[in-house]
Formats: sequence, structure tokens, C-alpha cells
Amino acid sequence: MYLVSNQGVTLLTLATSIPSMKPPECNPRKGGHCIEASGQQLALLYTALYILALGGGGIKSNVSGFGSDQFDSSDPKENKSMIYFFNRFYFCISLGSLFAVTVLVYLQDNVGRAWGYGISAGTMVLGVAVLIGGTTLYRFKKPQGSPLTIIWRVLLLAWRKRKLTYPSDPGFLNAYHNTKVPHTHMLRCLDKAAILDDSAAANEDSKSPWIVSTVTEVEEVKMVLKLIPIWSTCILFWTVYSQMNTFTIEQATFMNRKVGNFAIPAGSLSVFLFISILLFTSINERVTVRIARKITHNTQGITSLQRVGIGLLLSIVGMVASALVEKRRREHAIHHNFNISAFWLVPQFFIVGAGEAFAYVGQLEFFIREAPEGMKSMSTGLFLSTLSMGYFVSSLLVSLVQKATKGRWLKSNLNKGKLDLFYWLLAVLGVINFLIFIAFSMKHQYKVQNLSSIEDSAEELGNWKDLTLDNKEKKLEADEKVEA
Repeated sequence: MYLVSNQGVTLLTLATSIPSMKPPECNPRKGGHCIEASGQQLALLYTALYILALGGGGIKSNVSGFGSDQFDSSDPKENKSMIYFFNRFYFCISLGSLFAVTVLVYLQDNVGRAWGYGISAGTMVLGVAVLIGGTTLYRFKKPQGSPLTIIWRVLLLAWRKRKLTYPSDPGFLNAYHNTKVPHTHMLRCLDKAAILDDSAAANEDSKSPWIVSTVTEVEEVKMVLKLIPIWSTCILFWTVYSQMNTFTIEQATFMNRKVGNFAIPAGSLSVFLFISILLFTSINERVTVRIARKITHNTQGITSLQRVGIGLLLSIVGMVASALVEKRRREHAIHHNFNISAFWLVPQFFIVGAGEAFAYVGQLEFFIREAPEGMKSMSTGLFLSTLSMGYFVSSLLVSLVQKATKGRWLKSNLNKGKLDLFYWLLAVLGVINFLIFIAFSMKHQYKVQNLSSIEDSAEELGNWKDLTLDNKEKKLEADEKVEA
């Protein structure tokens, strides 16, 4: 998928460097007639974008799951290291984003877009070389078939057998005693997929997965369905985040961006967003998690859902700050004919960036840890879909607000609109979404980790070593009484 993405970026480089593939420059603010791109030019552009999207989707849905596969969750030391992996993984992603909005944006604005895309293509080739170079060090897990097939099969069988009565004892369910996942009573209707009815038992191929599911398969499907409520409440965070790349950048174009004689590109102001992400990702790893471990005596320190909750709260605060700044900016522009400094946007970048440091890592950790072992790539894709859905909801909200307000809130000229009211709307929706998230989080039961029993055994062994001979004998007698 790295090679596929590289081909997409290479095509973008060609689309912006070959003269015949570039439409004439157009600046609506300076007036003049703009010539539309030709069919060939659009064909090359869209081909490059779709190939890049294909490669990016493959990379993003697999790289985090593959990274977590390098750790053995049954080993206390490796499980502890995996907690830091998610932080460091996103830290590195944010470093790349920081490079993009500073160096690449500058090159694209002042030298040429082809340079920005060309450098990106070159770094991806370097990334492929590093990936291949470490092949002998990786842990590979054998694929166990498509998780979508298992989900579809369990749901189909549960529907077909919906009229069957539940067995008197769950031990009668297919492969109950060989299950790899503890049986639960949640979504009990799906248990019917594991019932071996009389007609199926008479079939020679009665153990076929299309005749009856195993308890393991049913419980894995339950795990996936348990993620959906939390998934739905994570979407709005990325709707808020999308404003940092759209309306906030548009705000910057109406503000004073000069530092001495140098005018900061509006897109480069996102640097404060990524600085905030890098800062809080580091603080979370080195300070927050360690303090939380001492207080809660939990290996994770802060649970994944607690991280997500903090991220959602910060997104609400970020929208409040955005609304206040926009109101101030518009008042100065209209009543005083004065453009305030673009650095007034730093607080909202900083707050939402801090929220992303919590929300991204928390969501990624939640969807990977809570998913079945064989469905990590799919759960990562489920997590990434919250990002795409967030941007989709943002576009939908803009359309609805435009229609409801008859275009009074959102205008291309922000001085004639009321963008601050749109930010207040997002803040109110964020509060409602946060309350729903709290309700879902309180009902969610974390997947049983194998580590817990190991840690308990290790702790018990440590306590045993500290006992004197007399105390050991007393402990044995006490244990025997408890067993009796």
C-alpha cells in the first residue's frame, strides 16, 4: 500500500509539474475570467487522488494493528510497552503533519506545488525501504479469513434460528467448552447462531460454519457490536476538528498574518495545532499516565474511554473559544476597519490539538484493544471511519445551516456572515454528544484481558516470597478452609 500511495503522489507531482496538465492560474479576488480545467487535466488529478486514497486507506487501516501485533498482551512488560506505542505512533504521525504544514506549505506557496508532492513521493520511497529492512524483526500473525464473513454468517444464522428456544444450559451451545472468548449474556439473541438444531444435526456436514456458528464466533461478533455506540459518539469530535482545517484557516485569511515583513501563509497556522498535539502526547506519556498509575494502581493509568472523554470536553471548549474569537474579529473588522492578529486563533488550535492528543490515542487504543484478536484491521478501519464521517457530518451541517439560515451565517466573506453562531451550534451539539458518550461509557464492559490473571499471579507470587515459614503454613491452612 505504500507503493500504491507513492504512485498516487507521483501522479500528483506530474499533474502539477507538466505545463499541459495544469490549468491557467486563477485568483477570483483579483477579478478576471477563470478557465476551467480540461478533461485530461481533471482525469489525471482524480486518478492521482483516488489512487492516493486507496493506498492511504490500506496503510491507515493496517499499520496501527500491525504495530500492536508486535506486542504480546499476555506478557506484563510488553503489554505495558504497548500502552506507550499508541502515544508514540501518533507522535510520529503528528511530526509528519508538522513538517507538511511548515516546510511543504512554504515550498508549495513560494517554489511550486510540484516540489511539495515530489518531496512527499521521495519520503514514501524511503519509508518503503525502512519497512522492508525490518522484515526479519517483525511478528506476523496468520490471517484467519475475512471478519466481515464471520459477522455476516453469525447474523444470518441468528436470524434463521430466531424461533428456536434457548438451551437450558449455555454449555449445550456449539463448541462452548472450547471457546477462546468467555461467554456473555449480552445480545443473547445472537447465541441462537450457535444452537445445533435437529435438522442441522441430521446433516452430514452439521459442523459447517454455514450450519452452526461456534460460541467464539458469536462472542467476537458481540465484541464488534459493542463498539458501535462508542463509535457513534466519536464522530462529532472529528466534525469539530475539521473546522481547524476549513473555517479556521479561512478566518486567518481575514486577519493580520504579518510578522515583521513576512506574511505567514494561512495554512501554516495549523502548526500550532500540531505543536499542541506533540506537546500533549508527550505530557500524556511522561506525566499524566505515570501519575494516574500511582493513583488508580491501573497498568493503563488512564483508560481509553477516559482519554476519549477528555478529548470530547476539550473540543467543546475549543468551539467556545472559536466563537468568542470570531465575534471579536468580525466586530473589529466591521466597526473599526481593523484586522486583528491571526495569533488570536492560537487558543482554539491549542485546545482542539490537546483534545486530539487525547481523543485520537484513546479511540485508537479502544478500538484495537476491545476488538477480537482476528479483527484488529477491521476495528482500525472502524475507528478511521469516525474521521471520514466527522468530515461528512461537517459538510452536512454546513448545508443544513445554509438552508436553515438562508445563507446568513456562512458566507464566503466572513465579515458579512455569522460564523461565531455556527461555532456555538457545534459547542451545543458537543455537550449533547458528551452526555450520550458518558451514558454509553458507563454501560460498556471492557474486554477481559489475559494479562489480569497473570498480574494477579505475579502479585500473589511476590506476596508469597515475602512470607515467613510460619506465615506460609498459616496461609496454606487459611486457603484450605476457604476451599472447603
